[in-house]
This record gives sequence, C-alpha cells and structure tokens, in this order.
Amino acid sequence: MKREGKFRHEYKIPLCFEDYYTIRRRLETVAEKDIHVKEDGWYYIRSLYFDNFDNKVLLDKWNGISVREKFRFRYYNEDCHFIRLEKKRKVRGLCEKRSVSLSKEECEKICKGDIDFLMEKKEELLWEFYAKMKFQQLKPKTIVEYKREPYIYGPGNVRVTFDTEIKTGIYDTNFFKRNPGVETNPGEILMEVKYDAFLPALIQDMIQTNSRHAQAFSKYARCRIYG
Repeated sequence: MKREGKFRHEYKIPLCFEDYYTIRRRLETVAEKDIHVKEDGWYYIRSLYFDNFDNKVLLDKWNGISVREKFRFRYYNEDCHFIRLEKKRKVRGLCEKRSVSLSKEECEKICKGDIDFLMEKKEELLWEFYAKMKFQQLKPKTIVEYKREPYIYGPGNVRVTFDTEIKTGIYDTNFFKRNPGVETNPGEILMEVKYDAFLPALIQDMIQTNSRHAQAFSKYARCRIYG
C-alpha cells in the first residue's frame, strides 16, 4: 500500500538482464504484483517534470543537496482521465511524496502559464505549486516515460519495482502528445526498493547482487541530458 505524506526509505540499483531475471524469479515466490499492471505484467508511466530557468531541481540533484524537492505531472497506462500533480521531497536520504488529482484541461492550462485558477482550489499542495510557479518561475521542463514491473510485500510495506525503456523527448514538453521518445540507456533495468521503517531480511536476501550497488540515480537528471 502506498502511503502519502510519510517518509520512506528508497534506493535504486541498475541491473543487467541476468540479475533482473534472477531477482524477479525470487520475488515471485513471496510478493504480489501490483493490481494496476496490464496483461503483460507491466504498467506504463508518463511524467512531466518542472524546473526553473536556473535548473535548480537538476543542480540540487547533481550537487547532492540533502534536502530537495521536485514537482511533476503523472499518468499511467495512457489514461489521461487520472492525472496527478506530485511533489517528491528528499530529506537526508528519506523520501516523501504528496499528490493531488488534476484534469487534462487543468494540466494544459498550467503548461500554458494560466495558473490563477489554482488559488481557487482547496488543496494546499496546489497553493504551494502556484506559489512556486509564480515566484520561483517553475516551468515544464522535460518528459520522462518508462514501463514498470511492480512487486509488493506486506511486512515493512515493501515495494520493489523494475523500470525499463526509460525514454524522453528532446526539448519536448507536450505531455499529451505521444511523440517517439529517445531511450536513454537501452537494455538497462532499474530496480527501485521502497519501504517504511525496516526492510525484511527475506527481501534483503532476495534482491542481493554480487557486483551492483545502490546509486544516486535520477530519471529526471538522466533525461535532461537530452534536453
């Protein structure tokens, strides 16, 4: 179960196909697939990230700032009827995510700079987003899309996901027009592990690799190389 507004542990490990296949086979014996996956066992994610003219979000990541945040729009499986504005915050290695629903029409207005309507909303996250667009000059910056294979394990509220085919547009911020994307690192599979207070020893053992270790990986930073 995803828990919003609560800090969680999160780390990421790039895998080769052999490691992915081995770990997935182990997880299948104890963990459940997310209910939102499609028939092929994956679901598809498309996000639009925001940054300002000084690229503060990107530079905070590159410089290893221990307290940082980013905003993004996101929808799943090409379904534009369920779009979220998400704020992801990292504080000394722990991650928190908050989100609120927006319509496609509202997202399109925001992307055009028409944001005054946000102050008429009741959600505090939208007020904060309005203020940062207004005074920090946040703008749509880049699109990130990929497919995800998710596994859930109850004890520890563990979520292990495998992301692949990470793509971006080249200076493309048209969130709802599916242009062909550029795959950032063909063949790479990114494993993300998220959990609350503890990671059960069983899962720790299952996700071990002999030669690969957690990295400070950012899909947004990776995709910004292309625009």
